Amino acid sequence: MPKQKKGAKKGRRTYGPPTDQPAVTRVRMPYRRNGEMFGRVVEIYGQERMEIFCEDGKSRLGRIRGKIKKRVWVRKGDLVIVNPWAFETVVEGQKEKCEIFWRYLRHEVAWLERNRRLPEILDINNIPL
Repeated sequence: MPKQKKGAKKGRRTYGPPTDQPAVTRVRMPYRRNGEMFGRVVEIYGQERMEIFCEDGKSRLGRIRGKIKKRVWVRKGDLVIVNPWAFETVVEGQKEKCEIFWRYLRHEVAWLERNRRLPEILDINNIPL
């Protein structure tokens, strides 16, 4: 029988218990020294812009960070980490702006709620979507 020259081993199998949900090893928390905070997506405007309700009670216009723009799909109602713009001049009648750094997956949000790390103001039932 000829020696296999290319390709992967076709007989390789994975052993162990099947995993329905991924195990939460480490959940990223907002780095408060840099001004990061939790936020909920309330409305999607298009062109990577959306309305974010932040944990300080303000509603901001959020922009998806370029690093995660094509990798992560952010939907309405998602829990995200945002960083408000510090260099922005505040104009009356306009919303403040922020940048979306991180989107939490469903099992990570469940872990945050179980361990009471999520602020009460960001409860999905309290925010008008």
